[in-house]
Formats: sequence, C-alpha cells, structure tokens
Amino acid sequence: MSLAGRTLFITGASRGIGLAIALRAASDGAAVAIAAKTVDPHPKLEGTIHTAAAAIAAAGGRAVALACDIRDEDQVRDAVARTEAAFGGIDVLVNNASAISLTGTLETPMKRFDLMHQVNARGTFLCSQACIPALRRSPNPHILTLSPPLNLNPRWFRGHAAYTMAKYGMSMCVLGMAEEFRADGIAVNALWPRTGIATAAIRNLLGGEAAVARCRTPDIMADAAHWILTRPARETTGNFFIDEDVMRRAGVADLDRYAVVPGTKDFLPDFFLD
Repeated sequence: MSLAGRTLFITGASRGIGLAIALRAASDGAAVAIAAKTVDPHPKLEGTIHTAAAAIAAAGGRAVALACDIRDEDQVRDAVARTEAAFGGIDVLVNNASAISLTGTLETPMKRFDLMHQVNARGTFLCSQACIPALRRSPNPHILTLSPPLNLNPRWFRGHAAYTMAKYGMSMCVLGMAEEFRADGIAVNALWPRTGIATAAIRNLLGGEAAVARCRTPDIMADAAHWILTRPARETTGNFFIDEDVMRRAGVADLDRYAVVPGTKDFLPDFFLD
C-alpha cells in the first residue's frame, strides 16, 4: 500500500494534478522524474520543474527535474534514460500532460489542432513506448493515463471535436496497451475526475474563480492515483477509473475534504461523463 522505493515518471508534473500525484508519492518516499516544459516562471501559470523538485524533496521524496517537450522523441527518450540513470529504473509512468482548446471546428486553427494531438495522443503513445522496456523490469509496473472513458455520445464532440478526438486518443492508448502488455504484467489504466478539478485550465479557460469554487482540489486525483498505483499490476489493468469511485473503494466515505469550498453540493461536472 506504499510507493516507497518506487520511481515515477510523470509528464506535466510542474503543477496541478501531475504535481499533486508526485507529492502524494513523495510522501511515501518515492522518487519522481518531473518531465515538463516549464523551466522558467510563467506569467500566468504557477510552478516550474525546479519548484516541483523542491516541493517533492520537502515532502520526503527524491526528484529529478527534466526539461522535456513530450512532442519531441529525442527529448522523451533522453528523459527516460536520465531517469533510469538517476534512480535505477522506472516503476510507474503517469501520462498527465495534456493540451486543451474548447473550440469548434471553424474556430480551431490547425496549429492548435496539431498541438492537442501531438501532446495528448502522440505524447501518451511516445512516453509509454519509451518507458515500457524499463517497466518490464519492474516488480509492479503501472501506466496511468489521465483520460476519460470512451463515450461516443455526440454531445462530447459537438462543441470541441478536435479536443475530444485528441483526448480520446489517450484513452485508446489505454484500451490497446492494456491488452497488448497484459502478458507482461504491466497495468495500463485511465483515471478521470467526476467533477471539475481546481487547476489552471479551470481558472483560465472555464470560468475563473467562480468555477474553481465549484471544484474539488487535485488531492482527490492524487489519492485515487495512489490507490491504483499500489494495486498488484497483474490484477488491475484495462480500467477507466473515476476518482470518487476509487476513493469509495478505498474506504473514504466523506469526500467533502476534497471540496475547494467545504460543504459544496453543486459541483462543476467534468467532461465526458453522462
């Protein structure tokens, strides 16, 4: 039930949900590779790979800060090699990095379309491909991708087809790789929130502070990820987990601890869940 002694490679872990997952693992004494682009402070986004590494160390873990654009194959493979050199292997890959643009077909520039598909679908595929040789050597290997259950209801395509396609590309990686690597004992699962999570995407794109007040904190995703990643890999694969369902399975009946505003009942619903 612990990630002590394990090594996690987390994409986009300089802030938000990725950082929360890293800090939860660090509290067990895990080692974390932070593979993200933000090296210098951003005017609109908190955190860099260096501030994340410091926070992980303060939480009790070990960290290596890796400047890495997951669209670049050479950078990804170098980051994986540096992680193995630093910590002796990789036990967990968390595909957290994602790009979003909630725009219709005519309002989506091809540059933005390409970005979402390169980061979301291609990045997930590439990082998984690069980490699998190391994961095969782990006693309990996991790939956890932050993507939704596949849901072909047209409502999830109508307003933002490009984003939905890119996000479902991540989910299709889960679907395919879970079966492809089942015999290797590599668990491949997805995790998605039931409600909005208080991140920069909510604050900057989906309603500002009023929307954040109707969200849960990233801690619910971190605790759910921890529960999944401490399961036996051969017994826990091919699942599309929802955060609050995971926490109830973990024995947490009162989820109010995760509300940005305690007592909130009217949470902002997340995408892709009917």
